[in-house]
Amino acid sequence: MPKRLLPMLLALALTGCALPRGAAMQSEILADSTTEARDLQVVPVTRATQASIAAWPRPARSRAGHAPWPRGGLRNPDGVTIASGDSLTMTVWDNEENSLLTAPTQKSAALTETTVAGDGTIFLPYVGKVEVRGLSADQARDRLQARLAEVLPSAQLQLETRPGRRNTVDLVSGVARAGKYPLPDRNYSVLSLISEGGGAHSALKNPVVKLIRGGTAHGIPLRQLFSSPALDVSLRGGDKVLIEEDARSFIALGAAGRQSTIPFDRDPLNALDAMSLMGGVNPGRANLKGVLILREYAPNQLRQDGRGPDRTRVVFALDLTTADGLFSAGNFGIADGDLILVTESPLTSTRTIFGLIGQLFGLVDQANGT
Repeated sequence: MPKRLLPMLLALALTGCALPRGAAMQSEILADSTTEARDLQVVPVTRATQASIAAWPRPARSRAGHAPWPRGGLRNPDGVTIASGDSLTMTVWDNEENSLLTAPTQKSAALTETTVAGDGTIFLPYVGKVEVRGLSADQARDRLQARLAEVLPSAQLQLETRPGRRNTVDLVSGVARAGKYPLPDRNYSVLSLISEGGGAHSALKNPVVKLIRGGTAHGIPLRQLFSSPALDVSLRGGDKVLIEEDARSFIALGAAGRQSTIPFDRDPLNALDAMSLMGGVNPGRANLKGVLILREYAPNQLRQDGRGPDRTRVVFALDLTTADGLFSAGNFGIADGDLILVTESPLTSTRTIFGLIGQLFGLVDQANGT
């Protein structure tokens, strides 16, 4: 090998750490976390820390989330029961000549539509108040018929019900036909309502279903609801359902299979789910001991008792080379706005140097051969 190449090889070896790289090394990212005036808090994600991390407050940059989706699935088959606010229309059929409700030439009398009062009763002429709340339509007809027979033994009662607000649900947005829908039975589910409303708008990207019940907004990605029928819960009177785009996302950078902003496709989303969405890692470059999740908290969220971050900037460190690290990653929830950085393996630069040296030696041999 010509002597003039030796200085070139030495210089290349000495400056190898400055070679172009696609991602930072773990030591570079965490350099500011070891001093007294540290700007970062580094938290290893392990079995010992995952419970306390789960109790930390929501990150400052997170967009408004929602409560967990209700569990329990469909209720037992049964009819919808009458509630306060429902309307009842009654028709009385009576052949008696001296009927209290029908004229001599009439066979039936239609009573004015009656609204079930707040105490659950309706007023029936010549009978008085009758409680019907909590009864099915058939049960209510039987009860009213029995009370009416006390004064009109030959009369027959026909009953029709119209649901009030407590027996209807609102399909608010994100579908072809929004509006108020009556509950046909107790098994009327969220997906049934969406289907009756014409389905979700095709223009919605990453749609999420929100169920507002009792002042709490529950949410679930629509694709997750489709793929898991057991999550399709029954609706209750007064529920509101809307479909909107889920704006939550995380950023994938470094030696990952995909470097981009990635939307949430499920709820909750754990670190292993996120790794799958980002296409895993680059096997030739990634440091599996240095998968870092960067998250920012507000100053008023800081704590010194371990029940929250002690710095606004927190780096959660995952080691995906151990069973504990993998299990812990599966239990670590990704938050909206997180940055997941797959750091570069220290061996990458060394491999690059030796590869370049090998190429130089090949050129030298070729030159000597000529």
